[in-house]
Amino acid sequence: MNGSLAAAEAFAFQLGSHLAKTRSAAELLVCPPATLLQRLGEKLRPLNVELGAQDCHAKPSGAFTGDLGAPMLVELGCRYVIVGHSERRQFHKEDDATVRAKAEAALAAGLTPIVCVGETEAQRESGQAESVVGSQLAGSLPEAGAIVVAYEPVWAIGTGKNATQADIQAMHGFLRSRLGTRADATRLLYGGSVKPQNAAETLATPNVDGVLVGGASLAAEDFWAIASATPAR
Repeated sequence: MNGSLAAAEAFAFQLGSHLAKTRSAAELLVCPPATLLQRLGEKLRPLNVELGAQDCHAKPSGAFTGDLGAPMLVELGCRYVIVGHSERRQFHKEDDATVRAKAEAALAAGLTPIVCVGETEAQRESGQAESVVGSQLAGSLPEAGAIVVAYEPVWAIGTGKNATQADIQAMHGFLRSRLGTRADATRLLYGGSVKPQNAAETLATPNVDGVLVGGASLAAEDFWAIASATPAR
């Protein structure tokens, strides 16, 4: 819930300036607040930067005041949508069944859902990290369809605590093993306080196919620095 039209245009201008000089090895996706989707989408399209939304409803339409259906997002030019973000799970009490329904709605509309999973500090310290994340994954994923999975260790977001490369590698390896026949086709993103300072190490970690950037994405220079740290595949 950050950003204005002026800030969005400045972001797109700065990103475009960098892309005019050099291409990143990363595929870039921006998921702004709903109020900025149309304007930012217009600016990003010529840059070959994808557009995504931060959430969608589980129904395509209906009497759900304040919500957005996946077909509406498609109409605005979105190709992706985040579902089950840790903040949605925490503050809106979204459970796995709700996240799964949203992911299914996204797929039905032609969007690729980015399904988020992750454990709290208490769950990790009590040795439940894998059981919690595994349960979330099993309960949140549609049975079929192209998806992206983002691992968000809640305990490492805005807390001053950082997941080590070993922590990330272990959980991403676990997630890959739980994806079964979808493992090779599914991108795994890491989303725990990614910054320019830790991006290169994170992106070089086995089974990390990309990053879900939070606060650092508010500054175009930081976002570009993270993108530039992406190794050639």
